[in-house]
Amino acid sequence: MTGLTLYVRSRRGPAALGAALAGAAGAWLLAAVSGEKGQVTGAVLALTVLALVAVLTTTLGGPDDALDRTAARPWVWLRVAHLAAALSGVLVFLAATLLTETRFGPFVCAVRDTAGLLGLTAGGAVVLGTARSWFLPLGWTLGAAAFPGTGPVGEALTWQTQAPGNRPAAVVAAVLTVVGIAAYVSRGPRARRSSENV
Repeated sequence: MTGLTLYVRSRRGPAALGAALAGAAGAWLLAAVSGEKGQVTGAVLALTVLALVAVLTTTLGGPDDALDRTAARPWVWLRVAHLAAALSGVLVFLAATLLTETRFGPFVCAVRDTAGLLGLTAGGAVVLGTARSWFLPLGWTLGAAAFPGTGPVGEALTWQTQAPGNRPAAVVAAVLTVVGIAAYVSRGPRARRSSENV
């Protein structure tokens, strides 16, 4: 077995990818059955992206925290590839719906939301640990879906549900992406306390 295969299996990659695929299919089926034709609303897209990113969150940490901090492996490049694969996986699932009558788009919004939420989750893994890294994305996205923002500040706070080309939304998503990914790539997930390992 190669090192990459062991890495993917230790992070529960196949199970997480299967769950993300099932989640994307379920969200599409729900939208199609509810009569959504054409592009779904921004809130539905944001909630679907949140669900897919949250499922992939489980792969951000391995079973051995000490191993994640050893210099024996090129962790920086593995983490970059890991996040790139997670981003690509979510976008492939969402792009597949563009071939149907019920579409998760505009695709530029799917890219913005996925990158921003993935960065926010990766940053959460550094600060809170892998198990809690989805808390902030969940709260922020539910708030954005429930309370549409107006004006530059409101649009920045509800960046996940804004229209394509919205500048405040794009800036917030870009900052979250860069800061979160840089923190995760350089430091990795926060080590669990002994009580969290039970």
